Amino acid sequence: MTDTLLVHEPAIRVGFFVSVLVIMVLWEISAARRPQAIGRMTRWPGNLMIVVLDTLAVRVLFPVAAVGAALMASDNGWGLLNLAELPAWLSVVLAVLVLDAAIYFQHRVFHAVPWLWRLHRMHHADLEFDVTTALRFHPLEILLSMMIKMAVIVLLGAPVLAVVIFEVLLNATAMFNHGNVRLPLWLDKRLRLIVVTPDMHRVHHSVIRRETDSNFGFNLPWWDRLFGTYRDQPEKGHLGMTIGIEDFRTKRDLRLDLMLVQPFRNSVLSSGRKAGGKGESDAVGKV
Repeated sequence: MTDTLLVHEPAIRVGFFVSVLVIMVLWEISAARRPQAIGRMTRWPGNLMIVVLDTLAVRVLFPVAAVGAALMASDNGWGLLNLAELPAWLSVVLAVLVLDAAIYFQHRVFHAVPWLWRLHRMHHADLEFDVTTALRFHPLEILLSMMIKMAVIVLLGAPVLAVVIFEVLLNATAMFNHGNVRLPLWLDKRLRLIVVTPDMHRVHHSVIRRETDSNFGFNLPWWDRLFGTYRDQPEKGHLGMTIGIEDFRTKRDLRLDLMLVQPFRNSVLSSGRKAGGKGESDAVGKV
């Protein structure tokens, strides 16, 4: 089974990625949650090119990536789950849960540490919120995230199957919860008990700092509730809230070249983070 997964893992991931992306785009067109002032042709070229660069960077520097780390741990008997005598299904479930918790805490750290925030803020600097925002991560952040993920996989001894499931789930749910899609309120309320919904995660992309520093989960919503970072709704409502951060608010900042150099550009926001957030107000920036 492991050999089969290794052979077909790229096709599985690409297949799910393309399928979910197409579904979300069609959903956004037919039932948008918020009107967008900035059109897709302005934002999407940069957002889509970023995911191409991210994929190339990971494949070049980490050809075996997360699944390879799991295989290496299994072959050498490394990690907690390889030392414990647990049923295979339980090891898979535990590994998926631990990996998701690790992503949650990594996300919080990337918000709390100034130089890591410089990498991560490119994701937050999108001036609208839709499925392509889920793909908008700086290549340096993607590479650092991959190193952290591989370390967790090896220390945990995560099974190959668990890693494949987690990678597919994380990718799919990230595109879902970044979608500019409308869900009935009753359905959203029930769904966010088991998965992060678009309305839940949109709060995290608010320009207001205390909202940006909430709802860190990408896949499972439980960590935010458990560790006190859950916020139910944005202060100004989903139609009244402003997406993004206080700096980099021009259409020019949406260009690929400026997105790539953004971590090295000074900003009021990064200064506020370095000072422990004291210098940053909750003022809502305007597009």
